[in-house]
Amino acid sequence: MGSNKKRKTTSNWLQKARESWSNTGNKRPPFAIAPKEGQRSVWDFPRPPIIEKVSKPVIVSHKGTGIAHSRDTLAVLETASPPTYYIPMRDINMSMLVSIPNKTSMCEWKGNAVYFTLKSFNNLPVAWSYPNPFPAFSALKDYLAFYPQHLECYIDGKQVEAQSSEFYAGWITPDLVGPFKGAPGTEHW
Repeated sequence: MGSNKKRKTTSNWLQKARESWSNTGNKRPPFAIAPKEGQRSVWDFPRPPIIEKVSKPVIVSHKGTGIAHSRDTLAVLETASPPTYYIPMRDINMSMLVSIPNKTSMCEWKGNAVYFTLKSFNNLPVAWSYPNPFPAFSALKDYLAFYPQHLECYIDGKQVEAQSSEFYAGWITPDLVGPFKGAPGTEHW
């Protein structure tokens, strides 16, 4: 009986979280920056998020030491946030990472996340994954996303700018316009 009650409570929480978003990519808010030719507005990204395949080279390193290199990444696009890039584990030097015990979070769209740190980082999260994502995001299984706040991350040879956040980890590239979720005062986006 307790298990059914817990599932119902989780299901109610997920539904409530999913319905709480007022910006869904259907209409840019008045404060959104209009994109110029060759640019995309994060306010045009949908909610629920979508996955976009990326074949440009994506590189993640720390102080010049390579962690990941892939031409087979997935970008998750979600209203108000720069894309988050997910790299297949087969393209990551997993020996450089260790899992962070008891650190998890829940995304209303993707499921339960687990976190990783570099062996030398003393539990500072640098990456996360969804070992059992919700069915709509099953493509993310066996992929990791990295925080550009703590690492050097590149797309097609250009270093990305980190999203202003300790929780969100979007990769800001020159072709994106915001403003971006994550800065103080944007929590309600």
